[in-house]
Formats: sequence, C-alpha cells, structure tokens
Amino acid sequence: MPLRRDHLCGVLGKKDVDKKVVLAGWVRKRRDHGGLIFIDLGDKSGITQVVFNPEINKESHLQARSLREGWVIAAAGRVEARPPDSINPKLSTGEIEVMAEDLEILNISQSLPFPIEDEIETSEEVRLKYRYLDLRRPIMQKNLKLRYEVTKEVRNFLDKKGFMEIETPFLTRSTPEGARDYLVPSRVNPGEFYALPQSPQLFKQLLMVAGFDKYFQIVRCFRDEDLRADRQPEHTQIDIEASFISEEDIYALVEEMLANIFKKILGISLPLPFPRFSYKEAIDRFGIDRPDIRFGLELKDISELAGKTEFGIFQKALEEGGQVKGLRLPGGTSLSRKDLDELSRWITLYGAKGLAWFLLTEKGIKSPLVKFIPQSILLKIIESMEGEKGDALFFIADKKEIVAQSLAHLRLHLAKKFNLIPRDTYKPVWVVEFPLFERDEEGELTPCHHPFTSPKEEDLPLLEEAPQKVKARSYDIVLNGEEIGGGSIRIHKRKVQERVLEILGIDPVKAKERFGFLLDALSFGAPPHGGIAFGLDRLVMIIAGASSIREVIPFPKTQKAVSLLTQAPSPVDEEQLKELHIRLREDESPPE
Repeated sequence: MPLRRDHLCGVLGKKDVDKKVVLAGWVRKRRDHGGLIFIDLGDKSGITQVVFNPEINKESHLQARSLREGWVIAAAGRVEARPPDSINPKLSTGEIEVMAEDLEILNISQSLPFPIEDEIETSEEVRLKYRYLDLRRPIMQKNLKLRYEVTKEVRNFLDKKGFMEIETPFLTRSTPEGARDYLVPSRVNPGEFYALPQSPQLFKQLLMVAGFDKYFQIVRCFRDEDLRADRQPEHTQIDIEASFISEEDIYALVEEMLANIFKKILGISLPLPFPRFSYKEAIDRFGIDRPDIRFGLELKDISELAGKTEFGIFQKALEEGGQVKGLRLPGGTSLSRKDLDELSRWITLYGAKGLAWFLLTEKGIKSPLVKFIPQSILLKIIESMEGEKGDALFFIADKKEIVAQSLAHLRLHLAKKFNLIPRDTYKPVWVVEFPLFERDEEGELTPCHHPFTSPKEEDLPLLEEAPQKVKARSYDIVLNGEEIGGGSIRIHKRKVQERVLEILGIDPVKAKERFGFLLDALSFGAPPHGGIAFGLDRLVMIIAGASSIREVIPFPKTQKAVSLLTQAPSPVDEEQLKELHIRLREDESPPE
C-alpha cells in the first residue's frame, strides 16, 4: 500500500518522540556511513533527518543506498530523540530523527544544476531558467510566504476599514500614463488593439462615480519600460481609492496599514505619524524625492559663500544660474588621494563635471582648492557645513538638477561605503506638494504624476496664468529610500480635467477620443475622491531584506523582459498572425 504523508518535514520535535510518522519530500542530502544511511528530507516546512538502519529493514536500507539529491520519497518510521552530541541546533527538528521502517521512491531526478540551499554560487540566469528548483530553496520559500502574509494583512486591514475589493478589466484601451502600453491585437475587430492596463486608474475613478465609496484591489499592472532591479514588465499593485476624503485621510489610513503590517509580520512598531517633507525640501536636503532618512549626510547650499571665492568652476556655475552644494562625511579623512580621485571620476556618471573636496585633518585643511579661497570664507564654509576635524567635505557646482542628482548618489554611495546605514531599521516618510507639471527633455509640460491629479485649490487660477507653478494634491510614501507608493486627490470636475489635458497638448478632439468615457462620467455628479497605489513587490522586497523584486516574485522576467524559464516572448506561427490580421515587415521578421 502506498505511503501517505501525515506530517510535514519541519514540524517534528521532542514532543513527537516514539510517534510513528510518514514523511514525504525531496532528498536534500544523503550521507552513507557504512552501516547507517542518513537522509535530509525536506519540504516547504523544513528538514528532518531520516535514518535507514539495515537492522530495522534491510530492503529499505538497500533502496536508500540508491537515493540521490532531488529524488522524491516517502518514508515511514518512528521518531527518536537524537543523542546529545548529534543535536543540530540549525534545524527546527534538530533534536529528533526518524528511524525509517519503510521507504517508497516516488520519483527520481536528474543531477540538479545547483544545490537546494540558501547560500549558492549560481548565476541569476541559471536560477531563473530552473526557477521551479530555485523556488525550493528555503529563502525563496520564506520570501513567497512573506508575500502571502503581507497580502493577507492588507486584505484583512482594508476589509475592516470598509473597503471592498473589486476587479477591473485587463483588456482596455490605450491611454497615456507615462510608459508604453503592452498591446493585444483583437481577432474579431481587425486592425484594432486592446492595451494591458498600466494601472486601474480610470476604472477606480469610475467606481467612485458609481458610488462604491471605498475600493481596493491587489492587481497586476503592465508597463513596457526600461527595467532595473526594482521594476518588472508586470508587477502587482495594492490599489486603494475612496470618495469624500482628503490627503489627511489617506495619510492616516496608510500609516495605520503599514504600522499594522510591520507589527504583525516583523514585530516592529513604526512611530506615528510618519515625517513629511515637501518635494522642495526633499530635493534641498537629500537631492532626491525619495530620500533615505536612516542616516545623515544631508546636503547644504553654500552658493552665497562660494560666490565670494575666486574658484572659476564655482563662479561659472553661479553665473549660469546653477548652485554650489555639498555634504559632510564624518571620518572622511581616512579616504586616500586615490579614493578621492576615483570618487571624482565616478561622480561624472551622474552629469557632474567634477568633485571638490576638503579634508579637515589634524594638521589643517587639505585641498587643491585652498589657494583659491580666502581663509575667512573657507572658515565660514566649514562652519556652515558644521565641519569638524576628521571630516571630509564634498562639493559640486553645476546646474541645480545635476547638483541634486549627483549629490544624492554620492550621499548613498558614501553611506554604504562607511557602513552608515543601520540594519533592520525602517524609516518611512511622506513626500508631498509635488509640482503638477514638469518639463520633459523637449521642454514640453508633462504630468509629474498623471494627468488626473488634482491641482491645489488655491493654485487653480495659475492653470491659466502660469501652469508650471501649480502644485499638485499628490503624495508619495517612501521607505528606506524606495518609493513604495504614490497617489493623489483626483480631478472630479470635467472643466478642470479638460483644462489640464489641454495644457498637456491634448486638444478637445483627442481628449474625447482617448478619455471621453471618463470626461462623460465626470459630468454625472462625480464625488471628490482620491487614493494611493503601493508596489506590493517593492514593499515585500524591503521587508524581506532582498536586493531585487525578482527575489519576491515567483516567475519574474530578466532586465530584458525575457522569461528564461518559458523563453517568452517568442515568435508565433504565421497562421496565428493571419488570424489576428497582422503582417510583419520584412526587416522585422521574427528570429528563427
């Protein structure tokens, strides 16, 4: 009779001694000690050591000699306490072992391409190709369990707050939301296409018009954009929307939800309320709108003092409307001249032309720039930077955007190099008061968030006079330097929405063609409403302490948006293309 599992491998302990059990799982390791054969048998719950003794069952012992890593087996036997000198404190089951009486080989396995262990020296490409094996590793099992727990807590929390989960369509129409759309050809409507949604933005607004008041959804979103460690072509979003609310309502809801998640999952209490920075303050102090506030190294503007020096680079930057800013690195005098030269070359990757530095040594101020700066001004610069002996001061002079970007990267780089970022610390922060519009590379106005974000009430007149000065009712939630969520109070009046679209270069004809259904809905008593969307993958990545969202997604794509497991995307048969009324250009035919 086949053996039927009655216990998981990672749950047995001293309380189970003398109990007869049946375990099933994969052979993690096999050790043959001559008379006895030891098997580490594992499943999602952990590992139990199973011992095959020829004096208990010769046939099972003989079978066990053939077992190899990756084979699937079931083993029946009695739980025994391990001798004190063989207890394994690294295992939850390390105080016991199962003395096997019967063995059933359920399946065999080829040699594994890498060991099923947490610490492996295997390329990510190999791991993704054999993702089903990679997911057997304990760390990956832990990450996906964590993802499930976070999702469950979100659902439970929002349910208690009166929110209802409502699904929205995956096959919709293409609307500009910042990234390229993934298009899906329609077979029954030749020459026409659906678009996979970049977010449920318009549908959740329609649900507010429909009177559902409090909506949420844990939903897949699709964006055809350049990828990096924290981006995927398909990602999961915690989407929240409500009617008759203000920014303060959103802040309170989100803070309570995140505090609940961290308390229940990590046992950590997040201090409430979270700090808030305006967009301008975040850029001024950290150079970036997603600041990591776990450490110092804040930026200081010394433009006024720099203008009193004779240093040409400072003078030129200021004459061209730029600025001079810097940061103080405690203990930075330990950097060698080689280190400083490497930093100066490295910073050019972010647009800066160079890096000015001062070392405040015991013997005085060391810098190639000392001769260009009067002693009195130099002392004032050091005072404004709160410099002390042993510190290094770094400065960049350039356009404001380049200064902010390069110093933001330098700040994080130095914090990592000098181990200034505390481990297991979580510092959320709100960034608010974003501009409604920003300039693209061509100088055209584009939405800083998306075109459905409401302007601040007091800035409505500026839509006609100076739209670039309008502030948005938008907000981002940032955790440890990663934007984990963003949202806004939405435009709920048709005339305001049409004006914003017009400023973005979308004339009434195009507006009706692209967004006619939304504009019509706003004409039927749309309530004031707003919401926020979280990147579930990114949030779980931070909680898990992972370096990439690929570590918390079951079947991710590579940075080239390719699935190494399924080899998607891939060419399709000519017959399929014909059914969809699609013909490839000769210079774009699919590869063989």
